Amino acid sequence: MIAQPTGIRNRELALLILALLLGSGALALVAVARDQRELGEAVPMMALLAVFYVAAHILMRRFAAQADPLMLPLAAVLNALGLAAIYRLSPEKLGPAQVTWTLVGVAFFVATVLLIRDYTVLARYKYILGFVGVGLLLLPLAPEIGETVNGARLWVDLGPLQFQPGELAKICLVIFFAAYLAERKELLAIASRRVAGLHFPDIKHFGPLLVMWGLSLCVMFFEKDLGSSLLFFSIFLVMLYVATARIAYLAIGTLLFVGGAYLGYQAFSHVQSRVQVWLDVFNPDYIQAEGYQLSQSLFALATGGLFGTGWGRGRPDLIPEAPTDFIFSVIGEELGLLGTAAVLVCFMLIVARGLRTALRTRDDFGQLLAAGLIAIFAIQTIIIIGGVTRALPLTGITLPFMSYGGSSLLSNFILIALLIRISHQTAAAPDPARTAEILIGGRS
Repeated sequence: MIAQPTGIRNRELALLILALLLGSGALALVAVARDQRELGEAVPMMALLAVFYVAAHILMRRFAAQADPLMLPLAAVLNALGLAAIYRLSPEKLGPAQVTWTLVGVAFFVATVLLIRDYTVLARYKYILGFVGVGLLLLPLAPEIGETVNGARLWVDLGPLQFQPGELAKICLVIFFAAYLAERKELLAIASRRVAGLHFPDIKHFGPLLVMWGLSLCVMFFEKDLGSSLLFFSIFLVMLYVATARIAYLAIGTLLFVGGAYLGYQAFSHVQSRVQVWLDVFNPDYIQAEGYQLSQSLFALATGGLFGTGWGRGRPDLIPEAPTDFIFSVIGEELGLLGTAAVLVCFMLIVARGLRTALRTRDDFGQLLAAGLIAIFAIQTIIIIGGVTRALPLTGITLPFMSYGGSSLLSNFILIALLIRISHQTAAAPDPARTAEILIGGRS
């Protein structure tokens, strides 16, 4: 039985209210833990968030009635918990700024749902979006406006506005990849030879892979950021595998990236430093220098234990970059293992719903677009959580919906809006098999 649109949206509203209550409670606890008088300052922020999220829900009732009912509430709960953690760290500056960026992000979410009524239209502009994506990705290399932070040149400084253009570039590039691979998937999937049990396509079909590898090397060598390079190349590999089902592309792509990463390690001292800190963070030579942040992150997670210290009762302020790179450690210290497990479950549910949307989509472009968008989300989450828990070398990638930063919030709200649009169109489109069954039944 197909769920009715009203029932789907009612479930979304109930979950959204629960998410807002949870987030508002967290924000209230943080305010009270700092100072009773700060609760009065936090109430308007809670009210604004509730109004904007409920307005987004009302709009979805009209323009995306059959969209997935879990994505917006899950994004809201992650966003609210991240906001509470940031407000706990900086109630005067970063907290209110993050509220503002959240409201702008929800507005971008609404605009995306309103403007893109048919996601297939995006395929017509694939080359424009591809060039825009590459331009945004390389924009920090421009003189005067490009800015280097923590050894990586990923920021653009335009007076009062500072942002990471790579956050929006990844969405443009995924749309281009989806349209390009949808047109050429059969050609790229043709295997002409068998080597070591794997079916390999002709050498000429590895051209797109080599081009993307070259672009990722440009990010690595010129912008000096291994994390972003890994993110962009991994997204393309995932989409290429989804389009062709050829493990050979994954194998060759992995070898290419490992070779490029080794060259980057040899060329840049800050990459060597991060790897050395990752391998031996408690070394006396590192723990008070390059390894200070990572060691404090591990201490914070250990201090949190099973139930955490409680909002406002930990010392996450000892981590210099806690609002951005180490927001997961703040959650771990003050909410404990149970809190971080709940956050991880929310991330996993978003990924699961995104994959469900990709599997249900019946056209190649929509399937690849949904797979690419959720691959961005999943890979970015794995890289940053792996970094702060020392499972992977640390990078400067932000945690979706939780870390401080306008660029990341805007891109992730647009990403969720596109997935919601795809899920709505897929659910609203008639099922050819069901239609044929009805027609045959009517003739008998």
